Amino acid sequence: MKDQPNSNFKPSYRVPEIFSPFKNLVTGESTRHGGVSPAPYNSLNLGGSTKDSQEHVLENNKRFFESLNIDFDKVAKSHQVHGADILTVTVAGRFEGYDALITNIPNIQLAVTIADCTPILIFDPVKKAVAAIHAGWRGTAQEIVLKTGLAMQKEYGTDPGDCLAYVGTCIDECSFEVGADVADNFNSTFKRWDDQKNKFFVDLKSANKEQLLRFGIKPENVEISPYSTVLNNADYFSYRFENGLTGRMLATIGLVE
Repeated sequence: MKDQPNSNFKPSYRVPEIFSPFKNLVTGESTRHGGVSPAPYNSLNLGGSTKDSQEHVLENNKRFFESLNIDFDKVAKSHQVHGADILTVTVAGRFEGYDALITNIPNIQLAVTIADCTPILIFDPVKKAVAAIHAGWRGTAQEIVLKTGLAMQKEYGTDPGDCLAYVGTCIDECSFEVGADVADNFNSTFKRWDDQKNKFFVDLKSANKEQLLRFGIKPENVEISPYSTVLNNADYFSYRFENGLTGRMLATIGLVE
């Protein structure tokens, strides 16, 4: 990913390399740097579901999207519920109850919030369609990524062989310690048992990549973030590592005319 300069005055974000050849595509994954929020939300908190002031969150959002040359009123977001419902977006705005957004309309910027869950971005350069997905363990277990690909196929005629995808920064496998109630939702490929800790560990990145491949996206067309919200907590928010008192990042994708 290309790193953008870190500054107290300019939001810091990373652009997936796999999308960089497309000049009419705007993508980015925020870090925690370059906003106005005080601790424990310091500093680029982009999520409204925290006790940070809404003035700070709004200012951070405006700064972040302005750094991408996107007007904030062109952004489509949803209050996420860790489900598998997908919204076909036809106008920008704030929605309720969806964890995946798809559109083929230029100048609508899709965005999902994250703080350990996995963000996934999909681009179909032939049909000019995009998707932004929030996949926590529940959404991953419900195969939200595969379902989103199939929704793009149904709505826009997307051929998965044409698509490019990015599996973003989230909690890493060595940090995602879970009990059997969570682990039972995953097959053995994506979980391991630790005898010392008496716990399972689940690999959300691999589980979501597998859904992209099962949809039909070519392995060479999938980029996976090398970063972790826990191991790289100086740069990213982690709900688990910071005991719930933290901000939220955004992953975003959209086509511009």
